[in-house]
Amino acid sequence: MASAKDGPVLVLGDSLAAAYGIRSEDGWVSLLRARLAEAEPARAVVNASISGETTAGGLARLPKLLAEHRPAVLVVELGANDALRGLPVAAPRANLERIITLGTEAGARVLLLGIEIPVNYGPQYRDALRAMYRDLAGDFNLPLVPFLLDGIALDPDLMQADGLHPTAAAQPKLLDNIWPALEAVLPK
Repeated sequence: MASAKDGPVLVLGDSLAAAYGIRSEDGWVSLLRARLAEAEPARAVVNASISGETTAGGLARLPKLLAEHRPAVLVVELGANDALRGLPVAAPRANLERIITLGTEAGARVLLLGIEIPVNYGPQYRDALRAMYRDLAGDFNLPLVPFLLDGIALDPDLMQADGLHPTAAAQPKLLDNIWPALEAVLPK
C-alpha cells in the first residue's frame, strides 16, 4: 500500500498533540494545519491524537488510520503515558518500532517526537527513555525532535497547573520545536 506523495500529515499522539486543557484550535497541530494550508503545495493535517494514549493504543489504531488517510508523513508523538505509568522501556520501544515499520511500509515518512518525564522517576529511567527515542531514530534513520517540550517544560508561565501539559501560549513554541524536522520530511 503506497502512500500518495501529496497525502496528509498524520499526527499520532497523546494529550500533548490533542490540545489537552486548551481549545483544540489553539493547539500546535491546529497551528501546523493552518501553516500547511497556506504552503505551496498546500497539505492537509489529520490529528489522530487522543489524551491518555499509549504506544500500545496508538499501534492498535494505526493500521486503520494508514489505510484511511494514506499519509505522506506520520508524526509519532507517543511514549509519555507509557513512561508516566512506569512501564519498562522495552514495551513502548517495541510498540514504537512496530508503529515506525507500519508507517514506513505504508509509504509515509516518519518523524519521531521525544518526551522527557519528571525528575522523580529517577535518572536511570529518564536516561533509558531518552536513549529509546535516540536509538529508534538512529536504527530507522528518522528525524527526531529529542524533547518536544524543550524551552517550555520548566517555564511555569507556559505550563498548565498540572505541570505536564503546555498552555495555549506555549503552542507556537511547540510548533517551532517541531517545524525544522517536519519541514525536512515533507515531500516537495
